[in-house]
Amino acid sequence: MNKIFVFLLLLNTLHALAQQTPYEKSSKRETTTYGAAISYYESLAKSYPQAKLLTYGSTDFGKPLHLMVLSKDKIFDPAQIRKNNKRILLINNGIHPGEPEGIDASMMLARDLLKGNNLPKDVVICIIPLYNIDGSFNRSGTSRANQNGPVAYGFRGNSKNLDLNRDFIKTDSKNSAAFQLIFNTWKPEIFVDTHTSNGADYQYVMTLIPTQKDKLNSILSAYLTKTLVPDLYKGMEKRGYPMIPYVNAIGQTPETGITGFIESPRYSTGYTTLHNSIGFMPETHMLKPFDLRVDATYKLLLTYIDIVQRDAKIIGINKHKADEFVATQQEFALEWTLNRKKGDSIPFKGFEAGKKPSAISGVDRLYYDRSKPFTKTIKQWNNFEPSISIQKPIAYIIPKAWDKAITLLKLNNVKLKQLKADVKIKVESYYIGDFKTGTRPYEGHYLHSALKVSPVEQTLQYYAGDYVIYANQASNRYIIETLEPQAIDSYFNWNFFDSVLDMKEHYSAYVFEDTAAELLKNNPALQAKFEEKKSADTAFAKSGSAQLEFVYKNSDYYEKTNNRYPVSRLMSNIKLDLK
Repeated sequence: MNKIFVFLLLLNTLHALAQQTPYEKSSKRETTTYGAAISYYESLAKSYPQAKLLTYGSTDFGKPLHLMVLSKDKIFDPAQIRKNNKRILLINNGIHPGEPEGIDASMMLARDLLKGNNLPKDVVICIIPLYNIDGSFNRSGTSRANQNGPVAYGFRGNSKNLDLNRDFIKTDSKNSAAFQLIFNTWKPEIFVDTHTSNGADYQYVMTLIPTQKDKLNSILSAYLTKTLVPDLYKGMEKRGYPMIPYVNAIGQTPETGITGFIESPRYSTGYTTLHNSIGFMPETHMLKPFDLRVDATYKLLLTYIDIVQRDAKIIGINKHKADEFVATQQEFALEWTLNRKKGDSIPFKGFEAGKKPSAISGVDRLYYDRSKPFTKTIKQWNNFEPSISIQKPIAYIIPKAWDKAITLLKLNNVKLKQLKADVKIKVESYYIGDFKTGTRPYEGHYLHSALKVSPVEQTLQYYAGDYVIYANQASNRYIIETLEPQAIDSYFNWNFFDSVLDMKEHYSAYVFEDTAAELLKNNPALQAKFEEKKSADTAFAKSGSAQLEFVYKNSDYYEKTNNRYPVSRLMSNIKLDLK
């Protein structure tokens, strides 16, 4: 009997050890590698029928993106899950592999929920084990110079040296396309993207960036600000990790006050907002011990599960209402500005900051004295207001030639229809006016900004197969914030349409001089416009080449497609012959 007992005890011990994560086996000093993480999830999926490991697409590294699904009912079809009125929580890890707490916390979380049969009844949990697979293989212990562990970790850039948390609209990486396939297949109501902070020193292990409340649909925002965020703070306080909003200090230290973070759609939570999903970016503090950062992330994920299970019904109702509202919404904000006149105060647990001579330069440098903790009231500004807004059109029309934009629209569940035959349509077109372009590349692009457009009503020729996108969809936010060129992360600003900014034809001045003279002689309106310009502009009046260019650009010889944005706006609800 004693031998059997010892044997069973040994088996249980071996099983428990086998289910330990690499992080736990390393005495909580090391983060899991990509290969070990996938092997671990494969093992869990084999051991528990409530778990399934799926793959989607590919990444720039040549490996698929994995998704671990935990479902108490053992149902792994997202359409059936939604039909059964279950909520979906999506957790993304390792978008920056040097910030790996979520990778290790999620592995332990999945095991503990499965092992104890503690999966929530009304919530299906989806986990991307490691998003930036490429960067995770570029492993060192030095790339995050300010971070306190783990021993080694991955690199921020992927194998194309892209920051994947800037790639959710432009989608230069295959990783982004695979993520969008996952997101738009599963359609999570709540999204969590795990990170580690940089910046000031303070007492908190965990800080939090929710989807910016003013950008979020008002129905979702009310639940976020009045219930979800306050209850996350209360839950983490009870679990031993009081939180603070992400410390985005306006000065050198947090005592000067902090501002909210306005995440544009290039970021994960800015992207998910376009689909009426409530997103979070938890940021553990880089200087806290790695084991505390992992533990805080683990407990925050548990807190999300508790609240989403508790509020599963209302979260589902809110999402449905938000989708209906956006489908009929008329006005959309394209750009936001922080209101610095409207703020509030919050308690903050920090460390006294001071100055002392630098051992390198001898110049005074900043330092934080951890022997002098404090609790102070600091100012917070987190109210953003629209600075540019537009009224939506009936539909957008985009020629079939612009295939990258069309591919991404389809990937994001946007409903597109095609013209059956060639047809002329009266539309509103934008002509591109002034704009700024970065002098250095940003994430592989010379990004445009501060764009001015001139809307012009005209009749344009379209062809069979060109696309019509009606602005009556739950995905309106995605449609409008990518296709309206003034939006901060529009396809235009990410250079999708730069070829329209080039002229393809011009003139030989010595020949066009005679043509221009005839044009002015035979067109009194053009002559009057020309004389008005000369009177108002001294430099123009002295420049023969500028005057010749003026006549050319105000004639039928000038190509009408130059600087014309190729996505037009259908402003009247005319009947179109569509496939």
